[in-house]
Amino acid sequence: MSRRRIVFVGFAIALTSLFLCNLFYGTVSIPARAVMDILLGREIERTVWASIVTQSRLPQATTALLAGSALAVSGLMLQTLFRNPLAGPSILGISSGANLGVAVVMLYSGGMLWQGFSGHISVILAAFTGAFAILLLILYFSIRIRSSEIVLILGIIIGYLASAGISILNSMAASDNIRAYVLWGMGSFADVHNTELPFFSASILAGLFFSLLLIKPLNSLLLGDNYAANLGVNIINIRIYILVVTGYLTAIVTAYCGPITFIGLVVPHIARMLLGTSNRKTLLPSTILAGAIVALFCNMMTVIPFGKSLLPLNAITPFIGAPVIIYVIMGRKRLGN
Repeated sequence: MSRRRIVFVGFAIALTSLFLCNLFYGTVSIPARAVMDILLGREIERTVWASIVTQSRLPQATTALLAGSALAVSGLMLQTLFRNPLAGPSILGISSGANLGVAVVMLYSGGMLWQGFSGHISVILAAFTGAFAILLLILYFSIRIRSSEIVLILGIIIGYLASAGISILNSMAASDNIRAYVLWGMGSFADVHNTELPFFSASILAGLFFSLLLIKPLNSLLLGDNYAANLGVNIINIRIYILVVTGYLTAIVTAYCGPITFIGLVVPHIARMLLGTSNRKTLLPSTILAGAIVALFCNMMTVIPFGKSLLPLNAITPFIGAPVIIYVIMGRKRLGN
C-alpha cells in the first residue's frame, strides 16, 4: 500500500475514533451503552443523558470537525499564496476584525446587546461585520498592489490597528463585560446549537468546496508568480479568490467559535510531513481531514479528567501547535532557509 493510502486510511480511522470519543467522553459520565442507545434512537431511562448527547456533545463534535477543517485549509491556501510557512488565518487581520466587531457589541454597548439568545445572534453578526470589513480592505490592497508580501504586511498592520481599538474599548468597559469578552476570546466549539448547526455546516461545506476548486492554481503558485502567469493563471484574480475563500471561512469560524489559534497555522505542516509531498491535489484534502482530527482532539482535551469543568480551547491548541512550529522553524534553519 502506498504512503498516500496509508495516511488517508489512518486519517479516516482517527477521524471516526475521535468523533465517537467526543460523543462518549465529557464532564458528565454517561455509560457507553446508553450513548449507543441514544445515537440509535432508543429510549433510555435518564432523559437528561439524551439531552446531553444530542443537544451538546453531537453538535459540539460536528462543529469541531467542520471548524478545524475550515481553519486548516485556510492556513494551507494562505501559506501557498504568500509562500510563507508561518502564514495563517489570523495573520491578515481578519480574525482581529471579528474580535473588534464582538468587542464593540460586548464592551461598548454596555452589555445591552449581547444578553440572552438575541445577544448571541448579535455577537455572530458583529463578528461577521468586523471580519468582512477587514477582508474588503485586504481585497482593495490586493487589487492595487501586485506584491503578495506587501499585502501580507498590510494585513498584519491592520490586525494591530484592530487590536488597538479593542484595547481602547477594554479601557472603558465594565469588568463584567470584559470578563465575558475574554471568555469569548478563549474559543469554544460549544456555542453552535442545533438550531444554528445546519447554517454553520452548510456555510463551511460551501467554503471547503470552493477551496477544492483552487487546487490547480495553488499548484501553479508553488512554482512562482511568473511561471504561473506563463501557464495562463491570472495572479490578481487567483489572489482575490483565495483571500475571499479564506476570509469567508475564517469569518464563519470566528463568528461562531471565537478566535481559535494555531490550528490553521500548524495543520498544513502536519499533513505535509505525513504525506511527504507539496502537491495540493493530495495535500489539500488531507489538510481538511487533518484539521478536523486536530480540532476534535483539542476539543476532547478541554475536558478535565475526573472533573466537572472545561479548559479553554485556546489553552490546549498551543501545546499542539507550538512544538510543530518550532520544528518547522528549526528545520528551515538547518536547510539554510
